[in-house]
Order: sequence, then C-alpha cells, then structure tokens
Amino acid sequence: MTAATPRRAAAQARPDDAPPPVPQRLLATATRLFADRGYDRTSVQEIVEGAGVTKGALYHYFGSKDDLLHEIYARLLRLQQERLDAVADRDAPIEERLRDAAADVVVTSIENLDDAAIFFRSMHQLSPGKQKQVRAERRRYHERFRALVEEGQRGGVFTDAVSAELVVDYHFGCVHHLSAWYRPGGRLTPREVADQLADLLMRSLRP
Repeated sequence: MTAATPRRAAAQARPDDAPPPVPQRLLATATRLFADRGYDRTSVQEIVEGAGVTKGALYHYFGSKDDLLHEIYARLLRLQQERLDAVADRDAPIEERLRDAAADVVVTSIENLDDAAIFFRSMHQLSPGKQKQVRAERRRYHERFRALVEEGQRGGVFTDAVSAELVVDYHFGCVHHLSAWYRPGGRLTPREVADQLADLLMRSLRP
C-alpha cells in the first residue's frame, strides 16, 4: 500500500464539514453582531459564545474587541485596494479602467454589506491609532482612484472643468450610502446598481 500524498493526507485531516478556522469564526460572528446590534452594544462574551470559542482564543488571535473591529475594516480595504490596483495597472483605455474601477467598488461594497455598514457606523469607536491607520489606508485607495481621473483629464479624454477630487468625493459619497438603502433581493442586482453608478460617474466626466 502506498503512502497518502501530502494533499490527500491534508484532505483526510480536514474534512469538508470541518468548522472554519477560529479567526474566521470570530470575524464572522463579530461582523454579524456588530452589524445587527452595534459595536458598543456587543460584548466579548457574546462574540465568543457565538463563535463557539473561549475568550482566551479571541485574545490569542485578536487581542481585543477593538482589534476585531479594525480587522473588519482592514479586510474590506485590502480586498478593494487589490482589485483597484489590478484594474488600474491593466493595459486598457483609461475610460474602461475608470469605469471598471467605479463599478467594482460598488459591487464589493454590496457583497460585503455588513462590513461596509460597520465601517461607516463604528469607525469613530476605534482607538485613535487604529483610526489613523484606517484613514491612511482609505486615503491610499482614494488617491489611486483619483489618479485614474487625472490621467484621463491630462489626456483630454475627460473634462477638466470639474476637480478630480470632487469627482472622487461624488462617487464615494454614493458608495458610502449603499449600506443605508441597499437590500439584497431588491429590484436592482448588485451589478445593475454598479453599472448605473459607474455610468453616472462617466457621464460627469464627458468633455
């Protein structure tokens, strides 16, 4: 009988019905509770009971409830930054890249609606140091997005009659309010919302 390959052995050690890793369970539970009840009305005990772990496990992986809140922000920002960078770096016309970037941030916000809701509802409850870090990460995203607008303006593809900064604020003002009104199963799909908001942005930049 031959020995099991490493991949097969790993699969046997982790069956498909095995629970998610502890950090994922803690994050999933915290996200649900923070979105439903609010950060300040959710206790550490409720989080660990919902995740089926001990307080020791939470403090081992995250250190504090504040760290959980920060990671909820950070994971959405990481996802959106990676996707924006991929779109911005493509060898494609600037109109296509900006429109795709504008639509993508809408889709990813809707697909992570609880994260987005927590982001704008509870950011002020982060510790000052973590607030500063999140703002810096968000500013990096906005600057990369704005650079696409400016690229098109320099090339005469987009009008420069309106400030690139205002264009970015206009679009992200729409994105930031998605969690206040969008409901899954509504009349418009995430893609339809994304397409319509992206088209509004592109129309505002026509020469």
